[in-house]
Amino acid sequence: MDFERYNARVAERKWQRIWEDREIFRTGNADSRPKYYVLEMFPYPSGRIHMGHVRNYTMGDVIARYKRARGFNVLHPMGWDAFGMPAENAAWHNKSHPADWTYANIASMRGQLKAMGLSLDWSREIATCDPAYYKHQQRMFLDFLDAGLVVRKKSKVNWDPLDFTVLANEQVIDGRGWRSGALVEQRELTQWFFKITDFAEDLLRSLGDLPRWPEKVRLMQANWIGRSEGLALRFELDPAPRIAAREIEVYTTRADTLFGATFLAIAADHPLAAEVARNDPGLARFIAQCRQGGTSVAAIETAEKIGYDIGLKARHPFDPEWRLPVYVANFVLMDYGTGAIFGCPAHDQRDLDFANAYGLGNTPVVCPPGEDPATFTIGATAYEGDGVLINSRFLDGMTTQAAKEEVARRLEAKPLGNWPQARRDVHYRLRDWGISRQRYWGCPIPMIHCGVCGVVPVPARDLPVELPNDVSFEGSGNPLDMHPTWKHVSCPACGGPARRETDTMDTFVDSSWYFARFTDPWNEAAPTTAALVEKWLPVDQYIGGIEHAILHLLYARFFTRAMQATGHAGALTEPFAGLFTQGMVVHETYRSKAGEWLFPSEIRLETDDSGRRAYKLDGGEEAAIGAIEKMSKSKRNTVDPDDIISAYGADTARWFVLSDSPPERDVIWTEEGVQGAAKFVHRLWRLVGELARLAAPAGTPPPENPSQAAIEICRAVHMSLIKIEEDIERLRFNRAVAQVHDLANKLSAAIGAVETTNSGEDVRAAFREAADILIMLIAPMMPHLAEECWAALGHVDLAAETAWPVADRALVVEDTIALPVQVNGRKRADLVVARDAGRAAIEAAALALDPVRRALDGRPVKKIIIVPQRIVNVVG
Repeated sequence: MDFERYNARVAERKWQRIWEDREIFRTGNADSRPKYYVLEMFPYPSGRIHMGHVRNYTMGDVIARYKRARGFNVLHPMGWDAFGMPAENAAWHNKSHPADWTYANIASMRGQLKAMGLSLDWSREIATCDPAYYKHQQRMFLDFLDAGLVVRKKSKVNWDPLDFTVLANEQVIDGRGWRSGALVEQRELTQWFFKITDFAEDLLRSLGDLPRWPEKVRLMQANWIGRSEGLALRFELDPAPRIAAREIEVYTTRADTLFGATFLAIAADHPLAAEVARNDPGLARFIAQCRQGGTSVAAIETAEKIGYDIGLKARHPFDPEWRLPVYVANFVLMDYGTGAIFGCPAHDQRDLDFANAYGLGNTPVVCPPGEDPATFTIGATAYEGDGVLINSRFLDGMTTQAAKEEVARRLEAKPLGNWPQARRDVHYRLRDWGISRQRYWGCPIPMIHCGVCGVVPVPARDLPVELPNDVSFEGSGNPLDMHPTWKHVSCPACGGPARRETDTMDTFVDSSWYFARFTDPWNEAAPTTAALVEKWLPVDQYIGGIEHAILHLLYARFFTRAMQATGHAGALTEPFAGLFTQGMVVHETYRSKAGEWLFPSEIRLETDDSGRRAYKLDGGEEAAIGAIEKMSKSKRNTVDPDDIISAYGADTARWFVLSDSPPERDVIWTEEGVQGAAKFVHRLWRLVGELARLAAPAGTPPPENPSQAAIEICRAVHMSLIKIEEDIERLRFNRAVAQVHDLANKLSAAIGAVETTNSGEDVRAAFREAADILIMLIAPMMPHLAEECWAALGHVDLAAETAWPVADRALVVEDTIALPVQVNGRKRADLVVARDAGRAAIEAAALALDPVRRALDGRPVKKIIIVPQRIVNVVG
């Protein structure tokens, strides 16, 4: 065997063919071994994988290969999140069909993923745009409808008046439609919704049952659900002849600030605003202006705070002579609380910005700790924390919590008309999930509109409702709505003329249950096999980007509950037991003198005394080295994984993305780092060759009385084995990589030492064990190199099918330990004793230490506290 140079290109293709031919990563549902389900968030088929994919899927593959070696029946599937606007956009630009574009991209990316050597069960592959998949999604929609979890209602949306379509918030750029450039309007449309709010409390409470989720993700979900306990408070309006309304109900979580109120504000689509606008053209124009803003919370929060005084006054609940002006304001949301607020500028930044713009003033009513109530004022920044009440009459001197309780107690007992003026209430920021999208490339919503029967479901026997192939993307609006025949059907209830629902489902629906479909993708009769869902789920380890921390994960959690309620998920409640959010792959950027972005492949880097410099390969012009940023096509700081695999091999790419930084942090892609990883691949190949030359034949039993040299070799190997097991279990892949480097150094040193002496059979046996374990340690991370080394050592089986080595923990236990010694709680020395030393021996040795005697200074010892193998504390 030639161990001078490792040919990655030849070796990787060979072993990938062998793995595929033997189907060793195919998972059986009937396997009796304990299950382990590892899943990476499936990709959108854009056409090419990127280095973020390489990092994500390599991490999952390490876990899958490791758990398989540990005796688990591992499910590690792959699929495609294949619906969505990019395919439709490509069809519009390229005059192609979305299906053709999508499936061509899937074929390309499948080949790239296979070239990475991933241990995936390709027999379970799914694509969400396949009617065989979305047929079952439509079935679940109907089941959710029967269970009361689907509703059709009006909702505010971003409307493109030129393209005649609803736009997602991300498709609104500077207030205009991304494609048409038209000013976007806010409109109320009738949409389909999943009633995720029915599970708001359960989704929030159950976050505490997910200890293997990152705390930041659980916090993000909790904030998105946004449970708040507050007061529903009614303000009486001064009678006005032009309106019928006599009160405004406000929901507040800061009832303690009621005496700091300077105005009331209502949403532009509040019923009172509509009532007043009928006789106020100025207000009607203002409402129309508000509707031209975005619908997202972020857009509303960052917009300039503007309002319109509608000429009404509201009486303060505790002082009928105190009247507050009422405004329609662009920052008040109708779908949170009651669509009305009381403004306390001193203690809410939005209110302060608004009050400053309209000269409404502010009165501080909560004094922060450490401030003098007599001099405390509010400048440009509101104080939103807790404190002691001031300027609040009977609340003065109370804490904020006590003041909230007192306001609630008094107003609950105070009548306004036939009802109390206030009631305690709980609200959620979470809104029902609007799934209607006015586009072609999505799962059709299986409903039919009949002029006689109303809206009726498509019978289950008629599923799937398939998308028509003969569709045009010319013109504006929804291509399904423009289709001349597809939407025209007979009503399944009365047989009369009817039309199909032309909205398709939000693509988040497609990704909210795919993990369950993977458990039995061959089931044609039902979306899932409940017994197999219960067998495999929850996913033991789910891996993906932090950008999906809220919506995707929250929707998947809702969907699992809805599936359980409709019999599709057995007793399952949570879909993902363990969650890991990996960092991004980033790269420095380069720009020419003309300001154009340059690909890394277009520049040459040089280092001299003045630092690093970049030059264009074409012409040699110096280029500017910019900031390190997330890889993106727009800034051309991307690296094509195919180029890396072609030049260095897949194992080099895998090794680098695992080794450079902790997996939850960003990894900086550098050519030097990749070259270093490639050099280490070749170093390991040569090291295994040296071990093969010195090692005993495979199967040689260990000697009964090994020499110290043999013991040290075995100890180093088993210590690395124990540490790497811990690191992989805890997803600390960079530490596992560091341990392999350390072990390689120790084995190289051991080889050098024995070559200067006469090594016996015990050392040869130790080297044989060291070589075998070393290969198994790298197998999850560099599987192709591991197979090549495994075969080179004479093994006839595959490393991928070999059991994980068993660590000899007794071998690595040190004979001595170091115990810190304290005198009266202050550390004075370290004591090295035998690990099995008795109490009397430890006490005597501790008292004999010079630093301990000096600290006692002749004082008698009152007692000695010994925490076994941890610490000694002498009390004198």
